Amino acid sequence: MTVVIAAAAALFAVYAGSASAQSFEGRKKCSSCHKSQAESWGDTAHAKAMESLKPNTKAEAKKKAKLDPKKDYTKDKDCVGCHVDGWGKEGGYTVEDPNKFLSGVGCESCHGPGSKYRGIHRKAGAAYEKSKKTTPRQVLADAGQDFSFEESCNACHLNYKGSPWKGAKEPYTPFTPEVDKKYTFNFDKYVKDAKAMHEHYKLDGTFTGEPKFKYHDEFQASAKVGKKAEVED
Repeated sequence: MTVVIAAAAALFAVYAGSASAQSFEGRKKCSSCHKSQAESWGDTAHAKAMESLKPNTKAEAKKKAKLDPKKDYTKDKDCVGCHVDGWGKEGGYTVEDPNKFLSGVGCESCHGPGSKYRGIHRKAGAAYEKSKKTTPRQVLADAGQDFSFEESCNACHLNYKGSPWKGAKEPYTPFTPEVDKKYTFNFDKYVKDAKAMHEHYKLDGTFTGEPKFKYHDEFQASAKVGKKAEVED
């Protein structure tokens, strides 16, 4: 999936209206259990999202989009939001105090701020390991874990003028299908691209029932076996 330099303001629209505090914790805490996913993610385009904002990187693509390839965009607040976790949110990435564990499009950009549900994962995982007791997945959803996250992807990849996504608003991303067809975004296609997201691994069955990500069963049918029994993600 092509990394898109998009307006940080688009992310605000995705989470607008949420009354509860949203604290982002950083992928280090997620990775302590989800080691296989974290290692796979490290090789993806999302993991390298901030690298593309550095001077003299992806120079031809930037020239094509009428950007200055020599400029350091890592502190440009119109760009950074779509290259980090939790931009503009409690505990999220800031240019004033950058956190390397929030740099890149990581776990919490898709699944939501970890403080809301990470404790439930640990508690339910311990109960499953001890007595095979399962926990309804709805508990995670009620706590704030996102099981769809398509809107979060659209907020960056489809935030351009004339976009089919209704949430598009200024300042728009300069990387559009008109600039290059490779910037055409299709969620259903790219969410299955391990080079963009990460490989999927067999989950241990800790959580059951709905809601499930719409490709959950498909992914699990062909999922790899990780280095250890994984907690539900």
